[in-house]
Amino acid sequence: MKQKIFMYLFVFSILLVLFQYVNAKRVFEDMNNKLENYKTLSEKYKDSVGVLQNDILAVSHFNLDRNEDAISYFEDDGYKIHELIPFIKDELYKLNEVKGEHPIIPYASSEGRKMLINTVKLLNHKWIIADFSDGEFWGELLITYELTEDRNLKFRLVESFLYPFD
Repeated sequence: MKQKIFMYLFVFSILLVLFQYVNAKRVFEDMNNKLENYKTLSEKYKDSVGVLQNDILAVSHFNLDRNEDAISYFEDDGYKIHELIPFIKDELYKLNEVKGEHPIIPYASSEGRKMLINTVKLLNHKWIIADFSDGEFWGELLITYELTEDRNLKFRLVESFLYPFD
């Protein structure tokens, strides 16, 4: 009787070990498949990050913040660039508050509205690109700016266009 019990225990333990082996093998293969998928996704994301970094570099090429020559131009005159950029933008936005037609935007607005500068980007130490709209019509401006010796800003419109109305 003892021999049969040991035989059953032995067979049961063999079956248990076999079951654990098959289950562990399946879990191990599943984890390997997941790991391969994660590696593939990781490579894909690394490529995407590289493409985005290249895009950011291309977009920020014409940007005062990254233009060392333009920054040096202002720093040589004693300006702090991190204070100057917001100052220039604020002065341009202040022109939106002028009563009547906008002093830089050469287009009349539609009835009951006013043309306003919405977005400003400083390209370098001399040029600004901006977009404007009155809610119905919109366009873009190329503006030059100059800091006078008495530290005032002078803006001059170089080019503008209004998008066609459909």
